[in-house]
Amino acid sequence: MKSTRTVQKIIDTIRESRTICIVGHVRPDGDCIGSQLGLALALKADGKEVTCWNEHPVPDKLSFLDSHKMFALPQPKRSFDCVIATDCASFERLGAVRDCIGDRKVFINIDHHASNTRYADINWVSSKEPSSGELIYRLLKAGRWPITRAIADCLFTAVSTDTGSFQYQSTTPATFQVASHLVEKGADLGRISQEVYQSYPLGRVQLLRHIYNKFRLTHDKQTGYFWLKKRDFVRTGAQRDDAEGLIDHIRAIQGVVVACVFEEAEPELTRISLRSKSDDVDVNAIAGQFGGGGHRAAAGARIVGKPMAAQRRVLNAIKKALKSAS
Repeated sequence: MKSTRTVQKIIDTIRESRTICIVGHVRPDGDCIGSQLGLALALKADGKEVTCWNEHPVPDKLSFLDSHKMFALPQPKRSFDCVIATDCASFERLGAVRDCIGDRKVFINIDHHASNTRYADINWVSSKEPSSGELIYRLLKAGRWPITRAIADCLFTAVSTDTGSFQYQSTTPATFQVASHLVEKGADLGRISQEVYQSYPLGRVQLLRHIYNKFRLTHDKQTGYFWLKKRDFVRTGAQRDDAEGLIDHIRAIQGVVVACVFEEAEPELTRISLRSKSDDVDVNAIAGQFGGGGHRAAAGARIVGKPMAAQRRVLNAIKKALKSAS
């Protein structure tokens, strides 16, 4: 199979490399951080010189995974034998890291997004996997790299967060098998649950209260949406990272098929996040209309222009998708 050959090529490339940089997308989430660290720890134990770079820092709730301090600030003029991008659908999504990884011998792309643009020298893209964490798990198993407790924590966090704690439709029987094996390897479920899901700062709760007061329903209550403005973060004391997952509270409303967050990035730049509860409504296709992408059930994009114009365009695209599905 092609994927088997690709995985072996990645393993051979890693074994031939001494210096390795593992990079991820802007505003990294649990799958991104967990995948980077899980791979980094395995390769470091194998004697490689490894560092992890992202444009944005590790979110506070995930900092417990990086006890070995693998993450560093991106530095220009560094050279690497191998650069590995995990959980990043496009080269642009690497953000400022792009300018720091040009001096490399081989570039590897490991990802599970259907919208991945195959931007590296070696591309292992498997959209059937619900998380990049599963791909890293399969890579470590294929390469016979030992999975320690610390690695199990990282990969379990990756798998858990990108499947909505195993609730999303993308979750497969194999996902549970991977999770089970990671628990056998020592993944600390109590600590992961405490740090990731049960230690929200007050600012996030206040931001959630704001959302419950301001969200709107349209399209016969099949679409739920809300705005996050810069002033909302100032008023609540929340950080940008605190907004992750808030869309799921609107997605969970009975009757809502598509949930959407409009987030003010700049005065005329809007970041959108989309979630779908229906197999018949592909939000990856919707995001693709605006230069974005992701998965059928979860996707996003960035739209240049007036905020209300962006809202109208996106809601109209959602309306058409709902109408086609019905």
